[in-house]
Order: sequence, then structure tokens, then C-alpha cells
Amino acid sequence: MITYDRLWETMKEKQITQYRMIRYYGVSAGQLGRLKKNMYVSTHTVEMLCDILECRVEDVFEYRPDKSAGKENHSANTKEKEVKAKQGENVAKKPQKTTEKAVTRK
Repeated sequence: MITYDRLWETMKEKQITQYRMIRYYGVSAGQLGRLKKNMYVSTHTVEMLCDILECRVEDVFEYRPDKSAGKENHSANTKEKEVKAKQGENVAKKPQKTTEKAVTRK
């Protein structure tokens, strides 16, 4: 999970408010909203924030492993494999059609 907690700390250190980011630097309120919610933002946005704040990416966001997401992904992959295996079994169990030609006698 990517978190933007460091962004808010950096902004506080640099004494740059959200209002200033919107009004003077042209950052959209929507982007700031996405950052508050730790939602996806483009690398372009991250680069722009680094330029404005004169900082490094490490001062804007942080990666934190999400343990529960890893477990969910693992169980989803396991279920998917089970379904595919069952589908494979069903294909193998289907009777094969035979095409016998009728024999005609004269």
C-alpha cells in the first residue's frame, strides 16, 4: 500500500498549505483529495509535488506492505487454480463423440 502521510509532513515543514498548492501551484483539489485517501496518482503528479516542494519522492510517499491484501490475493489465486483444474477435469470426463458411418448393404 502506498501512503502519502509523508507529503503532509513535508508540506508542514515547508509551510505550504493545501490552499497554496491549489491557488499558486495549480494542483487540483481532486488530486489533493486522492492523496488524502491514499488513492492512485500518476508519477507525473508525484514529480510535480517534488518540484513544488523541492524534495525527493521519499518525502512524498511511502510503501507499506499490506499483509491482508497478500492473503486475499493468495486465496483468490488458489481458488482460480481450483476452478481451472475442475474445468480441466470436466473436459476430460466429457464423452467423446464418435462418428461412425452407417454401413449400407446391397
